[in-house]
Amino acid sequence: MRILSLLPSATEIVYALGLGEELVGISHECDYPPEAQTKPIISTSDIAPTLRSDEVHRAVNSHKHSAHSLYRIDERLLQQASPDVILTQELCSVCAVPVSQVREAARILAGPCQIVSLEPQTLRQILDTILVVGEVTGREASAREVVHALEKRIDRVASMASSARTHPRVFCMEWMDPVMAGGHWIPEMVRLAGGTDGLGQDGRSSTVIAWEQVVEYSPEVLVIAPCGYKIPRSMVEVDRFASRPGWYNLPAVRNGRVYIADSPAYFSRPGPRIVTGLEILAQIIHPELFSELIPRDSVVKLVWKEDEPSERQRMAEHFMPLT
Repeated sequence: MRILSLLPSATEIVYALGLGEELVGISHECDYPPEAQTKPIISTSDIAPTLRSDEVHRAVNSHKHSAHSLYRIDERLLQQASPDVILTQELCSVCAVPVSQVREAARILAGPCQIVSLEPQTLRQILDTILVVGEVTGREASAREVVHALEKRIDRVASMASSARTHPRVFCMEWMDPVMAGGHWIPEMVRLAGGTDGLGQDGRSSTVIAWEQVVEYSPEVLVIAPCGYKIPRSMVEVDRFASRPGWYNLPAVRNGRVYIADSPAYFSRPGPRIVTGLEILAQIIHPELFSELIPRDSVVKLVWKEDEPSERQRMAEHFMPLT
């Protein structure tokens, strides 16, 4: 079987099911596992990776009123790949190539091709997409094994977190400018990890919220995980973001509980590593209950010195597994 994945989370699923050898192409964002990057890149994006979050937001909005997509599919490489199955999505036209564009491009293929659109909005639905890919590719047994292992990890976190004596207010920031509250599976993850998410909406898209709402909510834990942003890219914007009114009054800032997370690895992509994201949240929210769950270099803890605002310094330390 020849599989084309135009979705990073689907690429992770393909490898989790032992189908790496059958992958004939990927999107420009498919970077995990590392061996995936040896595959032909079939899609590219018009959005430059160097843009600030506000610039990305403006670029995305301009495309909403345009006949052009954010993405390009290389038709020559698509023909060469000649896939039997294309894995794509319709959940977000910003995050990956939309299924409608894939269907249009697939018309050039000579042979039959099954297009599978993955649309998870909750943790359960993420696990179900693994089963769907397993069914489409004839790896049902492997898919069930992968899902069972992930379910056990989710249940372990939920069970341990249920003994927590407190449920801190958590804000998972999915975008920095404008400020957006994490939606889809994020509020559910916070809840399972023993926190309270009063700004995100279960099973619904992330939403733009006023900064004043964040200040009023007064989060005790702040996780900055802009969609698609690795830690270094987020850190570039943190000082600019921290100049907003009320920043230093947030309990999360006063108590040193501000974190930047590797979003594409553990939060924004609905693939197997989303369960690691749940474990990361659990240890961040309840370090008294959880330890040794945070992978090296997956989270940076930030502390600001308010005594010299003009010379504000940021100290970042890797949140490594405890030994």
